[in-house]
Amino acid sequence: MDFLASIEEASFPLAVRDEADIHCAAVLHAAQLVEAMLPPARSEPGSRVAIILRITPLGRARLNSSAPAGERRRAMSQVETPS
Repeated sequence: MDFLASIEEASFPLAVRDEADIHCAAVLHAAQLVEAMLPPARSEPGSRVAIILRITPLGRARLNSSAPAGERRRAMSQVETPS
């Protein structure tokens, strides 16, 4: 979740090259929290790149549910309600 929070405001698509970040991207992709193009598992370390295309609605919901209560209230107050 820390990695997801760290990319919340990123411009997408986002390329990640660090092996730890690629692993995080793969875990978030498996949990359907991001859409990503992942490198083949057997590719050479150091030349691997994962491309995160977007944070999914499920990922956004997870980010909102893990935000502190004050931030959740502020985010909810910005949601437009139908008239």
